[in-house]
Amino acid sequence: MSELIITKENFEQEVINSKVPVMLDFWAEWCGPCRMLSPIVSQIADDFKDTAKVGKVNVDNEQELAAAFRIASIPTIAVIKNGKVVGSSVGYRPKEELSDLLKKAID
Repeated sequence: MSELIITKENFEQEVINSKVPVMLDFWAEWCGPCRMLSPIVSQIADDFKDTAKVGKVNVDNEQELAAAFRIASIPTIAVIKNGKVVGSSVGYRPKEELSDLLKKAID
């Protein structure tokens, strides 16, 4: 399973009502660090396909979601468990750091 494209239309079903933790990548096409982070997010989606979901939120297309999460800088990673943010990271981060953020939500 690769990353899900998260929109305001599927947000409640895929994120709020998810039985497993969800990592969201808030990004934009014009953002260089976002493009650098994208392959890492894809790898994490593959690594955790049995225990978590990974979604991408394009902040240009989903301004309401970006505002709801108070996204001021991108890329921003947010980990949601049981409908609440349990971890976050701003800017480019190595795969290990982001994987650890998600592992904490799974344990």
